[in-house]
Amino acid sequence: MQFHTEFTPESLPYRIGLNSQIVTIGSCFAEVIGRRLADHKLTVLNNPFGTIFNPVSIARLLTMSLYGTAPDESRYVERDGVWFHYDFHSSLWANSRDELRVLLTNGLERVGEAIRKADFLLVTLGSAVVYRHIETDKVVANCHKMPGSLFEKYVYHIDHLQEDMMRLLKTLRRANPNLKVLLTVSPVRHTRDTLSINQVSKSILRVIAHECSVWNAWVHYFPAYELMIDDLRDYRFYEADLIHPNAQAQAYIFEKFVESAFDDELRGFVAEWEQISRSLVHRPLYGADSPAHRKFLTKLMKQLETLSQRIDVSAELADVRSRLKWERNQEQEEELA
Repeated sequence: MQFHTEFTPESLPYRIGLNSQIVTIGSCFAEVIGRRLADHKLTVLNNPFGTIFNPVSIARLLTMSLYGTAPDESRYVERDGVWFHYDFHSSLWANSRDELRVLLTNGLERVGEAIRKADFLLVTLGSAVVYRHIETDKVVANCHKMPGSLFEKYVYHIDHLQEDMMRLLKTLRRANPNLKVLLTVSPVRHTRDTLSINQVSKSILRVIAHECSVWNAWVHYFPAYELMIDDLRDYRFYEADLIHPNAQAQAYIFEKFVESAFDDELRGFVAEWEQISRSLVHRPLYGADSPAHRKFLTKLMKQLETLSQRIDVSAELADVRSRLKWERNQEQEEELA
């Protein structure tokens, strides 16, 4: 007897490998996936613009990065002595306009360079609800806690959103003909927009993702939204706010992503790395200077040295070597005593 609709996403025709270079951008779910990819030792530039919910702002920022366009001077805003920019998330801030300009310009250049070298771009669309800054008549990525009277809030028309996304895809293709784009719709529920508007918003984004993948062979959709809403489909898989997927849900969706998007070598490595990751956080039960623990650390060091020929594990190796050195020093001190 089944009590939920479990499904396995289709395998993607273009697989992520151990040496693939990846850029993620979009809602907070893009950051969740990007962080898990990085935890598995993949090369990831993870959500460099901060949380960006709407496709209008995502398309604008990526286009700016690829064309080398400077941040719009009319979009800087100061609040309580701190400077922000309406095209960027509030995590990107500075104490002066000039300092912020340098920070944002360098960030755009870094993203442009990363996309030109990337194998995969993961874009997570969060919401079709936008805030238009009335004075400049432009959609903002973040209101930066400015008065609500400065903005008009509405659901962006599906045709305009689709035009923005299709135009972005053409720009990406010209900049990097080898790039593969993976689209997802964020499973995070935007309940402040009301459940009805949230459903309209997610439906619009899902249609856009479908159209983009249907008309572009190098663009594919991963059903993170469907896995949360239809497969898991229970409030026990949400955080206490009943909005964000909890750690268990995130792990489940990522496991499905691994099955769908990773090649055989990388899937094998993931299993190996998870075992090593558990070993790295292991702490001895009977003392750090016991012979058994020294043997354990020596074996772990050899495993990491073997892996270092394939990936960068320099930080992990340094940690294990320092722990072994400490144990040897403890042993020498005991002998001298």
